[in-house]
Amino acid sequence: MKLWIWLPRMIGILFGLSLGASGQVTSAPSSGCSASSNNNCEQCLRNVSCLWCNDNRKCFDYPVRTILPPKTLCPLSDARWGVCWVNFEALIIAMSVVGGILILSLCICCYCCCRTRKSKQHNIIDQKMEREKDQRRMRQEERKSEMKVRHDEIRKKYGLFKEPNSYSKFENN
Repeated sequence: MKLWIWLPRMIGILFGLSLGASGQVTSAPSSGCSASSNNNCEQCLRNVSCLWCNDNRKCFDYPVRTILPPKTLCPLSDARWGVCWVNFEALIIAMSVVGGILILSLCICCYCCCRTRKSKQHNIIDQKMEREKDQRRMRQEERKSEMKVRHDEIRKKYGLFKEPNSYSKFENN
């Protein structure tokens, strides 16, 4: 085959293999959070997987298997994670209050939206019922006037037509 097609490919493959071999990440000795012990809180908390304990001024690896650090490791009132000026206890309380407020506001918004939608539907239904009621009333009035005309015709035909003042003929005699 042609050498000028295979040569660049082979060089590319060899170059890629050499980069892969030299670019492998070797596991460095774990500096861990315990290396930051007896320093200060700011240095410990630069690593997000660390937990600072004010009680004994030590830096620990955050116990990821448990949500909250156990009291044997550090009491919640002395534990710091993320920032040094907020203890873990206050962080939990603040997060639960904010979460509760968000859930409550979401529920209130859903209630208001559903109520508004319901009232709009009721308004539309009420308007429709009002129109139907008006139409029925108009049809009833038309039927009533037609019946009156028919009854008047029948009365005329048989001479039973009521005069405006039927007692006037008795007074004239």
